[in-house]
Amino acid sequence: MTASPQLNRRSLLVSAAAIGGGLSLGLRIPFGLAGAQAADSVPEVNAWVVIRPDDTVVIRIARSEMGQGTLTGLAQLVAEELECNWSKVTTEYPTPGENLTRKRVWGNFSTGGSRGIRDSHEYVRQGGAAARDMLIRAAAADWGVEPAECSATNSVITHQPSGRTTTYGKVAAEAAKLDPPKDIRLKDPKDWKIAGKPLKRLDTADKVNGKQVYGFDLKFPGMLTATIRDCPVFGGQVKSFDAVKVEGMRGVKKVVPVGETAVAVVADNFWNAKTALAALPIVWDEGPNAKVSSPTIADMLKEGLDAEQAFVGNKAGDAKAALAGAAKVIEAVYSYPYQSHSPMEPMNATALYTPKKCEVWCPTQSAEGALAAVAEASGLPVDKCDVYKTLLGGGFGRRTAFNDYVRQAVLIARQMPGTPVKLLWTREEDTTHGHYHPVTQCKMRGGLDAAGKLVGWHMRISGQSILAAVFPQNLKEGLDPAVFQGLNPGGAEGEFGYNMPNLLIDHAMRNPPIPPGFWRGVNINHNAIYSECFIDELAHAAGQDPLEFRRKMLKPKHLAVLNAVAERAGWGKAPAGVFQGLAQFMGFGSYVAACAEVSVSKEGRLKIHRIVAATNPGHAVNPAQIERQVAGSFVYGLSAALYGEITVNGGAIEQTNFDTYNVMRIDEMPKVDVVIMPSGDFWGGVGEPTICVAAPAVLNAIFAATGKRIRALPLKGQDLKRV
Repeated sequence: MTASPQLNRRSLLVSAAAIGGGLSLGLRIPFGLAGAQAADSVPEVNAWVVIRPDDTVVIRIARSEMGQGTLTGLAQLVAEELECNWSKVTTEYPTPGENLTRKRVWGNFSTGGSRGIRDSHEYVRQGGAAARDMLIRAAAADWGVEPAECSATNSVITHQPSGRTTTYGKVAAEAAKLDPPKDIRLKDPKDWKIAGKPLKRLDTADKVNGKQVYGFDLKFPGMLTATIRDCPVFGGQVKSFDAVKVEGMRGVKKVVPVGETAVAVVADNFWNAKTALAALPIVWDEGPNAKVSSPTIADMLKEGLDAEQAFVGNKAGDAKAALAGAAKVIEAVYSYPYQSHSPMEPMNATALYTPKKCEVWCPTQSAEGALAAVAEASGLPVDKCDVYKTLLGGGFGRRTAFNDYVRQAVLIARQMPGTPVKLLWTREEDTTHGHYHPVTQCKMRGGLDAAGKLVGWHMRISGQSILAAVFPQNLKEGLDPAVFQGLNPGGAEGEFGYNMPNLLIDHAMRNPPIPPGFWRGVNINHNAIYSECFIDELAHAAGQDPLEFRRKMLKPKHLAVLNAVAERAGWGKAPAGVFQGLAQFMGFGSYVAACAEVSVSKEGRLKIHRIVAATNPGHAVNPAQIERQVAGSFVYGLSAALYGEITVNGGAIEQTNFDTYNVMRIDEMPKVDVVIMPSGDFWGGVGEPTICVAAPAVLNAIFAATGKRIRALPLKGQDLKRV
């Protein structure tokens, strides 16, 4: 199981200036760095593999585990090439400080965009293969034979001519002294015995028996607990607060400012800190954003739908001319709201600051980014800082580029040197101070000729740019490439699935002052709704079956997943009273499709009976995990479609907890039938691409059931009675 966070202090050797360059270095993965040891002082074979004398195999995992199964999948890939005994495998996290010290030997620590496996599969497999080679050479040297005469399987090395055997644990110490091989050959996936199999997850048992440590669970000697209140209006500041009013309350140790926008109470436990913070008089300077509301934001976006200036993301032919000459033009405007990540574990971090060192323990999707935040907030050089990852109680993108909670924990701890301080956000703070799924509107116009053939399409997205707010350096001459996820003219990441003779997809950037963020699936969530629901509208306007209408235009891999769900679901053969809807898309390098089956009562009550989902991720490292990821993504995506809406009033977020930001319940969850169809010719993502097809498939099924087009989410406020 994943090693619990350690309170050890390791010598770091890099300067503060190194962090900027280090975080942008390419993935150069050296395997032979001498002298390193595991947490229990066992010499490592290489950066990825530690083998103890009892044959326990410790596999280092740089990516974060937040329920998606990356920890197990990456361990499978290393173990496959290592040829070790899977039953003896455990894992541990290296730290970003160690990574920088060792010239980023573990590569990228970031876990988002469904990249945990697809971006690191090759070099982690090389780590396992290199370790196997070194173990075999160590055994061969001990026997005085040629390594080519030896083989390894299940953590046992065999000298084929003599039948002599030894175990990995017996030769690991000698193997650690050898140079890594220069030529590393990886297995053909068809020969996999551990990878590609539906093995049980490595982290399940500790979750069930309560041993698993999350950030909220951390306990250190002398630790204090803090909770925080930030200005309710984004962009506002603290004008004043009266600490005297609460300093005498039970358990309160200190009341401290946190930057210019927040105040925290530090106490002996969370309840006492929370109680005192609620009683603390704070006067806010709310600033100009106090005039912002959901209606003013909607008006800003509406203006962009017909603006002359827009960034073009995909263009073919002359869409405007084709629309002008079409026999029939269909037009529709859709909208998508702000949505909160709302992980079950709110933001938290534990910081220990001294003038000589600052350490943080936290759940993070970006350990190197968290390290940079620690160095900045502590005022210490990066070689005097480090971050120890815990398992995440949900991430969904909230814990990627956003290290506000890490920075806050350090700023608080700086005011109490030598004392571990655990910062816990309340659910209310988590809901009202997020980085939300961006708000957008979309106007689409499609032209049909007299035979019902689509001859022109114009898709105008008006809305927020995540990159403009978070990574403005990644804009391309002002254009945000992420806006066009799944709508691109080509490429391996998110190609638009339809061949259209005349096409224009553009973006009018409109950025309200509510911070946007990377929310599981990001822009493909609304892009799939807009395009797949409008394709459905065009099919019905043309008097054609929605499946056949799509089939005439879809590219091969997009068509394959759509055909798979249509066949598995029995398209057109649903039971009486049950109606079907389709959707397909490409995102994060994978092809996905869904067929939803729903019914709607006379009173307008929706029941989602089943969703058949197909995914082609290229390679399937653990099919059982993929199946769970698809089902889990639908829980998240359908919760958003049914209930997810963040609204703004007076510059502040109105929703505060799960009573006002609802999620779907068990009795609302449909049966999910997953078709996994890896083509084996690329590496795509799993956790994020599948989420996007659930909502449009359901919306299209609702139209089939009621004759109503729902063009704005969430569904909770919609009248679904049949027209």
